[in-house]
Amino acid sequence: MQVKLLNQAFEEYKGYLQSPQAERNLYIWESQRIFQENWNLEARDLAQMYDQSLQNSQTRRMWRRESYEPKDVMLKFIALSEDYFLQMFADLFNEEKSIEGRVDRFVFYCNQLLQEYRDKYPHRIENNHYHDDGYQMISLYLAFRFPEAYTLYSYQRFYSFLEKMGVPNLPVTNDFPRFVKICRTVYKLMQRDKELMDLHWKRLQEGIHYMGESLLVVFDFMDEVVRR
Repeated sequence: MQVKLLNQAFEEYKGYLQSPQAERNLYIWESQRIFQENWNLEARDLAQMYDQSLQNSQTRRMWRRESYEPKDVMLKFIALSEDYFLQMFADLFNEEKSIEGRVDRFVFYCNQLLQEYRDKYPHRIENNHYHDDGYQMISLYLAFRFPEAYTLYSYQRFYSFLEKMGVPNLPVTNDFPRFVKICRTVYKLMQRDKELMDLHWKRLQEGIHYMGESLLVVFDFMDEVVRR
């Protein structure tokens, strides 16, 4: 990334943080708080736990919109095999393993469960588990489980951000490990700008939003850069 372009983007982001538009993505911090308060793989009722972990008072579009229902399908998977559900999330959240292997295995597990579901319910219409769409939903799980380490991923947003930052070797396909590395670097640079971070923290509300260290601010920053 070109330092000059990144610093310029930081300055423009500060202006955004002082505008009404700065509230546009705050619903994501609400869901991150709810996830942190509810996620528990040792819960008696795993389906209820999963359902309560993915909630929002404003919108469900992160996990349910037209032709996109990963939450509903995962609830069906839990009903099909709680043990498999526990295994796939335990593996995804195992930080001792490589991130590339974890996300790829998670998609594999979902494929296996979807095939099992189709075999058991041949007349149902589920044809997709929606966790193989460029890792978007998987990145949500990771960002909500480990706020200080991950943020929400979209290949197109990531590509456009790198393009605007003058990066020459743009990814030709999904490169989630590279995304994770760059987002952590950007977050460290953002933290050095006290004015920027103060403006960010000022818009969050205790009891509504997640108030800990969170790379969601990197998602919000990239989103604003791409929108310009």
